[in-house]
Amino acid sequence: MTAVFSHGRLRLYLLKLLDDGPKHGYELIRLLEDRFLGLYAPSAGTIYPRLQRLEAEGLVSHTAAGGRKTYDITDAGRAELRQRAGELTALEADIAASVADLSTLAGEIRSEVRGSVRDLKRELSEATRQTRRTRWETQAPPPRPTPAGGPHDVLLDEFDKRLAAFTTEVGRLVRARQFSDTQLRTAIRLLDGALDGLRRLLR
Repeated sequence: MTAVFSHGRLRLYLLKLLDDGPKHGYELIRLLEDRFLGLYAPSAGTIYPRLQRLEAEGLVSHTAAGGRKTYDITDAGRAELRQRAGELTALEADIAASVADLSTLAGEIRSEVRGSVRDLKRELSEATRQTRRTRWETQAPPPRPTPAGGPHDVLLDEFDKRLAAFTTEVGRLVRARQFSDTQLRTAIRLLDGALDGLRRLLR
């Protein structure tokens, strides 16, 4: 949970969201995610226990339909909102500041990732050039037999070679550079994105 919601402030903001109209838990999660520009989203394990406590305190009620609970603020909940209007104003200001800080951090991470990717590409290119230079200076590699299946099999064979080389080289670079946890998570997302792109290409 983001620090801006420490000390019970999330329950106050949930009351504020429900004061705008009845909502189920998933809607509340999405509204909070939108408020934080997608940079933070509470889990169901964060939201639903708080809704249950608010209901036990008589500040919200719920109706069930189709296996889903819809929560609504009660008169007691609205009274608490009125009593804590000053806290809510301060909370809104803190949320705005937190969103600005998160946006700045996200921009810095994107810049760092772009730099890391450029470095990775440069090192991959240099490693490839070094490998070719070493082979040329020692001896030419023996000719590879052409696959029997024709041009398509030649391309498949080349793809397998590139994939194996890419996997080996990326693993070496990641371990040699001692990437931070943030950089590793970003690299994992980049690899997942590349895999999704290939899946879409082959549909």
